[in-house]
Formats: sequence, structure tokens, C-alpha cells
Amino acid sequence: MPHLPSAAPIEAYGNGGFRFAGMSHRGSLLCLPDGIWPLPVTSFDGLTEERLALAFARNAELDMFLIGCGADMRLAPDALRARFRDLHVSLETMPTGAAVRTYNILLAERRRVGAALIAVD
Repeated sequence: MPHLPSAAPIEAYGNGGFRFAGMSHRGSLLCLPDGIWPLPVTSFDGLTEERLALAFARNAELDMFLIGCGADMRLAPDALRARFRDLHVSLETMPTGAAVRTYNILLAERRRVGAALIAVD
């Protein structure tokens, strides 16, 4: 799947997409220490374990994973929380704007962070 082969801060979000590394992307994103991929979901309810398979496969590279839920705060389902806990990765959910800001700070601190960022209008 085409992707940016490195981590990068998110420069802007809104209008259904994101800007990072001098590029624009319409839709949601999966950000990991080794790259940024498109995430084919339009809402928090579409975020499944299957859609997060890349994050689970890279659990050894992650200490924390953020979910930007969209415009509103949502709690991750128990099964998803358990999956991250079993992989020894902290999971935090928050609105997408807060997740972008938190991701950027942790990335700048060179922390081992990943994020699923659901696009907002």
C-alpha cells in the first residue's frame, strides 16, 4: 500500500483530511514510527482490529497508541483496549484535534508513538 516511509508531524487537519511532510491527504491516517498510511475509515465505528493490523504488527516499536476519534470523544471498546494491553502498548482515545497535538508533541520528544487519526470536516 502506498505510504510515506517515515514518521512526520501533522502540519494541519480539517476539511476531511490532513497535511504532513508538505503533502495533503484526504481521509483518515494511520501514523506509525516507520511511516504514515491511509486509513480507510470515516468514523470511529469503522475502526476495527483488522484496520489496525499494521499497528499490532509493530507493537515492539510502540509504547503508546492514540486514537483521534473524530470531532467527539469516544471510548475504545473493551476488546480493542485488551488487545493493546496484551501487547504492552498504552491506548488513549481523544478527539482528533487533541490526538494530532499530542502525537506531534510525543513525536518531537522522540517517543515511540502511533496514532489512528479519523479525518474531521
